[in-house]
Amino acid sequence: MKPTFQFAMWSYVVMALIAVLATEGKIRLAILILLGGLALKTCIARAARW
Repeated sequence: MKPTFQFAMWSYVVMALIAVLATEGKIRLAILILLGGLALKTCIARAARW
């Protein structure tokens, strides 16, 4: 794994943890879905560059 990809994935993990600790209810779910989508987009973009 490239360091930039690892940094991006760890950034998503940290943001998700902050969201879990700082929010509740539907807004938490929306934030987690958004972060999951961004992480998936990052993985797809990385795979497309091979």
